[in-house]
Amino acid sequence: MAETNTVTIRGVSKAFGRGDAAVRVLHDVSVDIARQEFFTLLGPSGCGKTTLLRLVAGFEIADSGSIRIEGQDVTHAPPFRRPVNTVFQNYALFPHLTVEQNVAFSLEEQRLPRDQIRQRVGEALEMVRMQTYARRRPSDLSGGQQQRVALARALAPRPKLLLLDEPLSALDLKLRKEMQIELKQLQAEAGITFLFVTHDQEEALALSDRVAVMQGGRILQMGPPREIYEAPTHRFVADFIGDINLLDGEATGGGVRVAGGQTLPVQVSRPGPVTLAIRPERARLVAAGTGVMDATLVHSAYLGTATLHKLQLASGGDFLIRQSDPVQAAPEKGSRVGIALPTDALQVLQE
Repeated sequence: MAETNTVTIRGVSKAFGRGDAAVRVLHDVSVDIARQEFFTLLGPSGCGKTTLLRLVAGFEIADSGSIRIEGQDVTHAPPFRRPVNTVFQNYALFPHLTVEQNVAFSLEEQRLPRDQIRQRVGEALEMVRMQTYARRRPSDLSGGQQQRVALARALAPRPKLLLLDEPLSALDLKLRKEMQIELKQLQAEAGITFLFVTHDQEEALALSDRVAVMQGGRILQMGPPREIYEAPTHRFVADFIGDINLLDGEATGGGVRVAGGQTLPVQVSRPGPVTLAIRPERARLVAAGTGVMDATLVHSAYLGTATLHKLQLASGGDFLIRQSDPVQAAPEKGSRVGIALPTDALQVLQE
């Protein structure tokens, strides 16, 4: 049976240090990454995402578990024995070499024929639209151009897997947005599996076929970007990915009664305290007394495509509503308003 995954990780754990001073950074992590998939590890600093990428690259060795690439066990293989290339945050270009020499470097190390090296360098530079800069040195290039050269150098050997460790974080916001689009197009054109590491939620949602959200050395939730955003299963995932409203409630046989509000027909597996989550754009501002609960309008900010309302609940907590209705005027500050909550937009969260 043909291997359908580029990467298969099973029960991988990793700690740094020994004895009582040991720090466990990965706890029994398992994940499959399909061929030609753009897969992203997302999480805050210290969650273990970069360590997991380094284990796949071979820069670190797992304490337990296994890693397979294209069906081959590479758990203890050195980096040069893996069909993998890495693009780093700092680009790591050789300053004394030209663009084409930087791209050709790994091909020359493989002792490929000169004409084959020339062909692959040309193809890689054309792919990232840098062929007219072939004779320049890195110091003559902008940050975005250097990033393209780093990508070309990584793609030229035609790896089965490309690892990208926060490669856009050094760019300014406008250029980062442009490079996100180019990176996604490049991955589709190259037909190579990408394993991408970032702490930027918007970047992960924009680029990925699937996202794995990590915290404390574990994968909390994994799935397509829309599922991660609209149907988070853990409180951390909901709070980490974009703006979210969290409501404490009590589950009963008839649904969930929210503090200071009505009982909502939300299905819960067992009675007791629960947390409900809803995105600001899914809630609606309505007249007082006509919603699930009432609140006081604290502030409204016009954002162009929407208006963001900040409310204060009777319990003292804040609640955000992002309403895309340019015609409707915002109520006056301090006025009493109602909150409408579509039940299909509510998520029951785990801690």
